[in-house]
Amino acid sequence: MKRLFIIAAMLTVGLPACDVLDLEPKDQISQFDYFKNATDLELFSNPFYNNLLDKGPFDEQSDVLVHAILSDVLTGGNRRTVPNSGGGWSWTNLRRMNTLLEYADMCEDKEAVTKYTAVTRFFRAFFYFDKVRRFGDVPWYDIQLGSADELLYKPRDSRELILTKMLEDIDYAINSGGLTEEISPFRVNKWAALALKSRFCLFEGTYRKYHNLNLEGNDANYYLDLAAKAAKEIIEKGPYELYSTGNPDKDYLTLFAQRGSATSTNEYILAIKFDYALGIRHNASAYALLPSQGRPSLTRKFVNTYLMANGERFTDQPGWQEKSFNEETQNRDPRLAQSMRTPGYKRIGQNDILAPDFSVTVTGYQPIKFVQNPKDNSSNNDRTDSSDCDMPVFRLAEVYLNYAEALAELGTLTQNDLTISVNKLRSRAGMPALDMNDANSKPDPYLDSENEATGYPGVTGANKGVILEIRRERTIELLQEGFRLNDLFRWKAGHCIDQAFTGMYIAGPGSYDLSGDGTPDLILYAQGDSKPENTGRAQVYELGKDVILTDDNKGYFDFHKNVERNGFNEERDYLYPIPINERSLNKNLTQNPGWKDGLGF
Repeated sequence: MKRLFIIAAMLTVGLPACDVLDLEPKDQISQFDYFKNATDLELFSNPFYNNLLDKGPFDEQSDVLVHAILSDVLTGGNRRTVPNSGGGWSWTNLRRMNTLLEYADMCEDKEAVTKYTAVTRFFRAFFYFDKVRRFGDVPWYDIQLGSADELLYKPRDSRELILTKMLEDIDYAINSGGLTEEISPFRVNKWAALALKSRFCLFEGTYRKYHNLNLEGNDANYYLDLAAKAAKEIIEKGPYELYSTGNPDKDYLTLFAQRGSATSTNEYILAIKFDYALGIRHNASAYALLPSQGRPSLTRKFVNTYLMANGERFTDQPGWQEKSFNEETQNRDPRLAQSMRTPGYKRIGQNDILAPDFSVTVTGYQPIKFVQNPKDNSSNNDRTDSSDCDMPVFRLAEVYLNYAEALAELGTLTQNDLTISVNKLRSRAGMPALDMNDANSKPDPYLDSENEATGYPGVTGANKGVILEIRRERTIELLQEGFRLNDLFRWKAGHCIDQAFTGMYIAGPGSYDLSGDGTPDLILYAQGDSKPENTGRAQVYELGKDVILTDDNKGYFDFHKNVERNGFNEERDYLYPIPINERSLNKNLTQNPGWKDGLGF
């Protein structure tokens, strides 16, 4: 039987690749008529970019960014259930990849065969990385399957086998010669393949280390070593550099908010292109600005992790617990004021000073990353789904952090390794360099596992201090880029999800100038008192009713104080459940530990 391909499906990004039919209608073509040239292979592989790359990582809830309504992961307990279907258990894109790999050799252009085989094997490794980090063991498929194929009902393969196959795919992509070494931010190149290898090897190495996962085959250090080597090849041989104009007070914010950032800088290794005029847009600005978008808010714990501008720890400062918003935001790592509204904040290209908008944020810490100039996009930028700054998939900053973390976990990190990685990020931000010996001699008590309220569990050993500092840097630098939950899961740090989601400190009822322009922006009055007259622009709220604090009329913003949070389940929640329908169809699929789906097998 010939496999037949609908022509429209070949040309439309995101539609199913093929239909399996017994007849050969004239409006369809078989694989023997397709896959004949480079254009065929390109069109067939284009949907991988659209279907697999995350176009909206900025809204992921975690311990550092929350919404008014917490996600099921943050709420925990019985709020998390086994779905009937979906839940990330989808294999359509894999079938398309295996179709291309099966028929690519029919193409007469052998250079194109090598190129698109490399692209496809990159995406197959990318696809399986998502499956492994969500489900652990999953079935490995590297051939096309029909609807009656018995292999559809195979059991899950071990994550070690999956990682081995992923390494085969990504090493082919890197070494085949099919991928260019030139900068190509919207298409997979050799450097993107190395970045992916660094990413998933770091994940696997740290996951196995902190979860004490010992499998037959390779150990945690094997993957950590591969992660460091892949990152180092980019650092030493890649054509990339950090975006910097020499202005540490603006460069970090500008990198993410400028239009065409992937092509106007050499920091993005792989990115998703957006263009307002072409109707290719995302929601990042509206997400941070409109009350209808969930009211995203940074948490106090996260804000406290930003260092002072001189490199000292904020949580070592006298009286840090009760510093006002204006006090706590002074003389900090410049990235703080480029990640949230602080006193003196102005939108890009604007002159008005803006305070945090409490109709949008529930902690007072309002994020601003990816927020563009309101005049962009014909002044429509702030509308829902109207932003068009490019969205990073891989950028050099992550590679630096992967490199340093992998070596720190291996115990082979040197000060020079920090010089060529983490300290370049600190330099761009105008921050003092990280000193490895100093960090290890005085680990930060705020991040230490002994501090259950804010610390990371499980970090021990001679490199404890520098590992905590690299985690600090990673959390700050990669904010809203889709890394945080996966980082917590690989570090076995689900406990962090149970820590408090509080906000700025309030000394009591009164007027507060949060913008720093000398006029009140926020007026709070005690419950039961008369509402004060507001002759200016201030937002006026009643304590205990409109605004909840940790200690009645004073304390930290605590919007979720009365929300039932059932806790992170250490025995269950690091992996996601396999949907009920999938297990009903394939009784060889075992369920992940702790998840109850009522199937009895």
